[in-house]
Amino acid sequence: MEQRDRASVPAYEIDLGAEIEGLHREPAWQAGISRKSLVRYPDFRINLIAIKAGMRIEEHQNPGRISIQPIAGHIRMHALGKVFDLPNGKILVLDRAVRHDAEAVDDSAFLLTVSHPDNLPG
Repeated sequence: MEQRDRASVPAYEIDLGAEIEGLHREPAWQAGISRKSLVRYPDFRINLIAIKAGMRIEEHQNPGRISIQPIAGHIRMHALGKVFDLPNGKILVLDRAVRHDAEAVDDSAFLLTVSHPDNLPG
């Protein structure tokens, strides 16, 4: 089921292994980072990001609360003057507007879940 069709159903499953394989076939993967929106509601989003070892997502912030959950590989996050080591099986939650960056220790894939503030447009 395509992401755009999911908003019309109350429940659905996502095969993360198949989604990661799809990201690895995207041209963006050759450059080091491939992304896909899996779920998109006005106040809630889940994105899947595949990132090659040694690649970095530069410092940024998000207006919503976020969670970062590696599902393959190992990433490292920098936020609040700390280093968060996130191998597969860990999760990091950051409050609104916390500046952070990410780097891949190994070829990795992670879920980025965003809960948007009520006053932001979807």
